[in-house]
Amino acid sequence: MTIAVARNRYDASEWAGAFGDLGTLLPFVIAYLGILKLDAAGVLLGFGVSMIVCGWYYKTPFPVQPMKAVGAVASAQVANMAMTPGVVYGAGLVTGLFWLLAGATGMAERLGRWVSRPVAQGVMLGLGVALMLQGAQLMRQQWLLAVVGLALVGALARVRRFPSLFALLLLGLGWTWQQRPDALAALSSVGFEWRWPTFAWPAISAHELLVGTVLLALPQAPLTLGNAIIGVRTENNRLFPHRSVTDRTVALSTGCMNLFGSALGAVPMCHGAGGMAGHVAFGARTGGSVIILGTLLLVLALGFSGSVMTLFGLVPTALLGTILFVTGWQLGAAQIRQTRDAGEWLLLLGTAALSVWNVAVGLAAGLVLQRLLQRSRRRAQTRSSAAADPKA
Repeated sequence: MTIAVARNRYDASEWAGAFGDLGTLLPFVIAYLGILKLDAAGVLLGFGVSMIVCGWYYKTPFPVQPMKAVGAVASAQVANMAMTPGVVYGAGLVTGLFWLLAGATGMAERLGRWVSRPVAQGVMLGLGVALMLQGAQLMRQQWLLAVVGLALVGALARVRRFPSLFALLLLGLGWTWQQRPDALAALSSVGFEWRWPTFAWPAISAHELLVGTVLLALPQAPLTLGNAIIGVRTENNRLFPHRSVTDRTVALSTGCMNLFGSALGAVPMCHGAGGMAGHVAFGARTGGSVIILGTLLLVLALGFSGSVMTLFGLVPTALLGTILFVTGWQLGAAQIRQTRDAGEWLLLLGTAALSVWNVAVGLAAGLVLQRLLQRSRRRAQTRSSAAADPKA
């Protein structure tokens, strides 16, 4: 499937597609705000501005997501390590500098050329399966709601006038009203309160910068290369060949938005093939969807940062799982609808199997398998040439 668009749109489909990545965005943002006590204004402003710029520049549903490994380690280890806001900001600063350098020097392009298409698609297939599994775990918490949600998505899959995500959000609000009336009652306390985030860099100590580099930034780098550089480039160019991007461009935008975000107290951010699949699965076809979501987050950052936990709590966990499940299906199915020979299938499935567990491990294994397959084919060609020319 390829999608051709000339300019950004802001119709109902773009609005629905704007929320297609909530299954990834909300859980990590809630963890950062609730567990690490980061300033909501800085976190949301970083995402909002980055999304608006990416939607304007790329003009495709180019996603901006929290870096998953950083978010998982930071949230899970807060009780065992000195995991402070400064550590998170330091990780964002180092990440920004690294990818800005990788893009400017051409290192990102060289790394990307090492990865064949079956390996890149294997990473995305594995990521798609992983998203489905994560979604299923969240769906189990309220399985009846999740089943109804999946049925709605299926029933409205071809109804353009009423995108399925709107139905999911209405279903979620109805469920919250029935099961948790106190959550809706808390909306009465939501009020506008203008505020700017603070400049975060001066508050980062040398120790926090070191901890953020070693524990957060370095483990994330190979995941970013596999999914947020090569993966999103491959998926964008497959869906939007008229708006193709390069690894250099994606690396530079990753670096810029992390430098900007870390200065304002945001969390490490990246692009991602799963995020693009989520936006597209629910109707997005242009960068307008990302601009819509970014604008809403910008408004929340500047005017409602003190109430965001109340607002985010209105979306049931099971429906976030449903969104993740549909996103994973969209991403994974797209990778297996192509013809390839037996060797490429082996390469694709081997990479995918390990990428379900860990994208970095899957990418490394895929590169090894790719090298072995290339050697095997060269030997076969040599034997074939020798058999065809007995004098050789």
